[in-house]
Amino acid sequence: MDSVAVPQAACRVYAPVGGHRDLLAYLVRRLLENGANSSFVSVAADSSVPVSEILRRPQAWIKDASHARHPRIPLPRDLYGEERRNSLGPDPSSRTELAALKTALEAAARRAWTAAPIVGGTDLESTTRTVRDPCHRARTIGTVADATVEHVDRALARAAAAAPDWDATPAGARGAILERVGDLFEARLSELVALIVREGGRTIPDAVSEVREAVDFCRYYSVRARADFAPMLLPGPTGERNALELHGRGVFACISPWNFPLAIFTGQIAAALAAGNAVIAKPAEQTPLVGAAAVRLMHQAGVPVEVLHLLPGDGAAVGARLVADIRISGVAFTGSTETARAINLALAQRGGPLVPLIAETGGQNALIVDSSALPEQVVQDVLMSAFNSAGQRCSALRVLCLQADIAERVIAMLKGAMAELAIGDPGLISTDVGSVIDEDARATLQRHADRMAREGSLLYQCALPPEAENGFFFAPRAFEIDRVGRLEREVFGPILHVVRWQRSRFDELLDAITATGYGLTLGIHSRIDETVEAVHRRLKVGNTYVNRNMIGAVVGVQPFGGEGLSGTGPKAGGPHYLYRFALERTLSVDTTAAGGNASLLSLQEEAPS
Repeated sequence: MDSVAVPQAACRVYAPVGGHRDLLAYLVRRLLENGANSSFVSVAADSSVPVSEILRRPQAWIKDASHARHPRIPLPRDLYGEERRNSLGPDPSSRTELAALKTALEAAARRAWTAAPIVGGTDLESTTRTVRDPCHRARTIGTVADATVEHVDRALARAAAAAPDWDATPAGARGAILERVGDLFEARLSELVALIVREGGRTIPDAVSEVREAVDFCRYYSVRARADFAPMLLPGPTGERNALELHGRGVFACISPWNFPLAIFTGQIAAALAAGNAVIAKPAEQTPLVGAAAVRLMHQAGVPVEVLHLLPGDGAAVGARLVADIRISGVAFTGSTETARAINLALAQRGGPLVPLIAETGGQNALIVDSSALPEQVVQDVLMSAFNSAGQRCSALRVLCLQADIAERVIAMLKGAMAELAIGDPGLISTDVGSVIDEDARATLQRHADRMAREGSLLYQCALPPEAENGFFFAPRAFEIDRVGRLEREVFGPILHVVRWQRSRFDELLDAITATGYGLTLGIHSRIDETVEAVHRRLKVGNTYVNRNMIGAVVGVQPFGGEGLSGTGPKAGGPHYLYRFALERTLSVDTTAAGGNASLLSLQEEAPS
């Protein structure tokens, strides 16, 4: 673009360059923008508008009271109205806020974090192990003392003893404590972000979103507890009073994964506490430091130490023992389908009362793209859905189903977009993709990639930087395969599978997706409403996203959870979630037993004379 001198001003003249397909859309956008009454072109042509008004700085225009924000458009903080406050997050365009995050990350790198069993404030000896940064194996983050059999037994005894008093605490009081938890998390956001980045290998934007989600869980379940756990009077005959109340079940075991070490961990605990249960929380073996930091803040906010206990350790030593104990009144679990089956079997075999298993498991998540979709938007959403968090999300895109008519063009654009991914230290704001969680995860992904290289064709593989040798990095890649059924199970990482489909065989594609047995997330990119409605009706999936990415469900806005092999329901962050953590009890009282029917007498007194 060349600068051209004009009287008393300088302007820049430019011309768009490209093919007809690209320029036609560009022309339409320009016509729409410049044809608006408020556009610069329109105002500049109006001789009645002073030049000083045309050249007015945008900042001054925005601050002008006459152009104030519309009163019906809420600020982000007030997005949910009077129900609850929205969670805060740093502005990535603010150098000041990014500098604060950088300082916190540097401090986290110097700090020796610790985690140990928290069981009513008591200490028992246990074996200590080192926790290392998955992006830099030589870098020690801290140490963790795993729980022993004695810790498990003591936590069960104390939680069972504390549960009745916690259940008797009014729902409003429990909710107030959860709101304080959210406030503390928000106040310590930089510190929590830094720990999630270092221990979980998450990028800074992902870690910020995770803290915000944890805060949202606390505030949302507080609202639901107040609304749903107040005694409810039911209709009945005169002379009788009927009421329904919700109560906690007793002691919940909350077993969370490493891929969302704060958000899912907090969501499970907050829901169980809101419903009136005592909780024994077992964080993932790979991310105990985040769990310990969260529990310490929960206790600081007012959750009684006898009501919430932390037991870090592996699944066999801690999780299995908890599930097998009859004092556990329910289990909230997020993880693999195989582990969920094992928990379900253990609960069935232990005897005693039947208790609920609230399980969220994996998904063979597909994105269906037809020829009407906008390729640029498709590629942007595919990139985020498949490779954000190094593909380590249960909601992540696994199978991209492209209509053959546009497949070549979309694949070419996807290759170019993948080449721009920045892979490396997640502590840098410029990084798009960090490492996977550990060597077991990396080795599993490599075995699958080797198989796909034999059975499919490699479309593109990102290059890893030299420093990736220090951590558990796995290069994002895309394979083209002949059919959805080629995939035997979920592959948890940055591997995308591409399948082409013909319009004449569309039903076969939908049948193949159904046959996987999973039902967690589904994406549809189409500008044909009939296609969107037909797919949504046909496929039984918990969360369907249309013409957008498939990840980042928001608490209270997009309740999250699947069906089939993807979970038991109900949806986390939804209005029905707390019910599964609770028992229902009714009370019916014959009010005439004390003599007479006082309700009839009061009605007679109120009747007009």
